[in-house]
Amino acid sequence: MNWTSKLFLIPWLMIICMFMLVIIGTLALYSASDGVWTMSVKQHLIRSAIGFLIAFFIAFLPINWLFRTSFLVWFAFVFVLMLLPFIGVGAGATRWIDLGVMNFQPSEPTKIAVILLLARYLSLRTFDQIDKFAIYIPALFIIGIPSALVLRQPDLGTGLMILVGGLAVIFVSGLPKKYVFLGLGTVGASIPIIWGQLYDYQKARLLTFLNPEKDILGAGWQITQSKIALGSGSLFGKGFLQGSQSQLDYLPEKQTDFVFTLIGEEFGFVGSITIILIYFMIILSITSIGLKAKNRFTRLVASGLGMIVFLYVFINVAMVTGVLPVVGAPLPLLSYGGTAMLTVFVILGISINLSLNREKEDLEIS
Repeated sequence: MNWTSKLFLIPWLMIICMFMLVIIGTLALYSASDGVWTMSVKQHLIRSAIGFLIAFFIAFLPINWLFRTSFLVWFAFVFVLMLLPFIGVGAGATRWIDLGVMNFQPSEPTKIAVILLLARYLSLRTFDQIDKFAIYIPALFIIGIPSALVLRQPDLGTGLMILVGGLAVIFVSGLPKKYVFLGLGTVGASIPIIWGQLYDYQKARLLTFLNPEKDILGAGWQITQSKIALGSGSLFGKGFLQGSQSQLDYLPEKQTDFVFTLIGEEFGFVGSITIILIYFMIILSITSIGLKAKNRFTRLVASGLGMIVFLYVFINVAMVTGVLPVVGAPLPLLSYGGTAMLTVFVILGISINLSLNREKEDLEIS
């Protein structure tokens, strides 16, 4: 295949949408900094530029290399997660590694490592094997080990994202319905046990979610101010740099977890829906790669990556609108923070790689 043909296989819509989100994120961080060109705004642009370079480097790696190294990548991140309690930093939760130039959160790229190894394992199974329960035991370990390590940090939001993203790959691989219902029943029966294992602050978040007005000046402050800001934005918003809740610092974490609320206040319902539609186009681009692919590995990886991006958006938007409890989930490319952003750029690079190789019916995996 010549270079001209490959140009048509590149998911340009996804690239354009991510570029748009970087620009919008830069403006949002500028607004969150009270209209001052702070270091956080500069770092956002620098990290974005580095992210695009990383994405295009990954895009042109041999797809067989992604397949063969998936176990080593998964094992490396699991090993780092095991060491994190001893080498990590963080206030109240040991989740990051101090690299000097930035704090690296290994649980974020672990999501991708889980997807790649699951896709490799399940793509090598025959359709007769897929119907047997024993086949899924190794797959559950691939998901369960890193998920448990992340939950131990504790990081409920990221741990659940790893779990749900992995289960999505298993489902797409052809999981029989009887196992789906068995899994749902097991989760339902385990709710009392799960509740007992939660930390006090996690229980407080869930109780605040159910009744934020109970402690409006304490645990319910964040979500209450977020709802006020979103509601005051009305249809078209108050205008750039004109959001009262954000500019007067009533809105907490406006640079990170609640950046969507800041945008909603300044640009209203129209601005909020525009952000959601841009993310939707990115998710659609990734899933369409899987639908057009001629090999199972590409289909499974694309499905998993699409689910990860969906979970990023769904959890954050649902969190700031009060549909879900506050779990500390960023909105990549808009929120300030390097690891989640770079993780999404890695997803971009892998997606381009999958798209360029989607015509391959069989991968040379030996």
